[in-house]
Amino acid sequence: MPSGVSADPKAEHLPRVTLYAWLSIGAALVTIGLKTAAYLATNSVGLLSDALESGVNLVAAVVTLLALRIALRPPDREHEFGHDKAEYFASGVEGGMIFVAALVIVVSAVWRLWVPADLESLGLGMVVSAVASVVNLVVARVLLRAARRHHSIALEADGDHLMTDVWTSAGVIAAVAIVAVTGWSILDPLIAIAVALNILRIGARLLHRSGMGLLDTTIAADERRVVVEILDRHAAREGTKWRALRTRQAGARRFVDVHVLVPGSWSVQRGHELCDRIEAELEATRIKTNTFTHLEPMQEPSGEPDLGAQ
Repeated sequence: MPSGVSADPKAEHLPRVTLYAWLSIGAALVTIGLKTAAYLATNSVGLLSDALESGVNLVAAVVTLLALRIALRPPDREHEFGHDKAEYFASGVEGGMIFVAALVIVVSAVWRLWVPADLESLGLGMVVSAVASVVNLVVARVLLRAARRHHSIALEADGDHLMTDVWTSAGVIAAVAIVAVTGWSILDPLIAIAVALNILRIGARLLHRSGMGLLDTTIAADERRVVVEILDRHAAREGTKWRALRTRQAGARRFVDVHVLVPGSWSVQRGHELCDRIEAELEATRIKTNTFTHLEPMQEPSGEPDLGAQ
């Protein structure tokens, strides 16, 4: 018997959550301008790779904004379980864009290895790139905090990508500084290739997580423990049992499906009231679940496989 107490746990946060996506878009525009200026000033392919990654950040931020607006829509006739999985598409698109950016960076770096070029105004370029990195660091921390608060994989993916961009920029700046001191220009394209490999690693992780989300992955182990504790407490108090616990997650939404077994002598009303209490207690936790309970007599439980045995 489904309960609708928390049917749309994020709806009240729509303006706030989408503001974080707008913040990411603004940060991407600022860092693209700064890093492009750094590249034009220095002719460094490493700084060019950094600017290209910021371009990916912009595309990812726009996709995140669109996905959040879709994911936060309430359930409708065609999507009775909501639109939360749109967030997984956003992180998947971001992972794909990362692969494209990495390919462009590798091509540019290999060309620079084939046709070397002198670097210029390295001090100015490093300062401008460092300012852009600080912007990314601040915004990334804000996004990651918001992602934890609102259970948003789209914001988490965006924040993780920005944090990776910070470390990438630090590596590029360090390489450019070494070139400035030693004159070893070959380090510039080599560090760009290293940046591309790091970007590919992040892209692969995002694609894997998106795919797992679309495959209805179970809720986290600590969240499942909370569910089991509540079920066990009611079973011990009421002299009942539970079986066939199944869970899945879709973006910020958690779904719990469980069979509640009661003595055959119980009335339907008494069993129904127990299920209502279980659903209400589960949905009052920090997990914000949508709970579906199935009432059964202990003497004749259903033959459904018990994948979540006690």
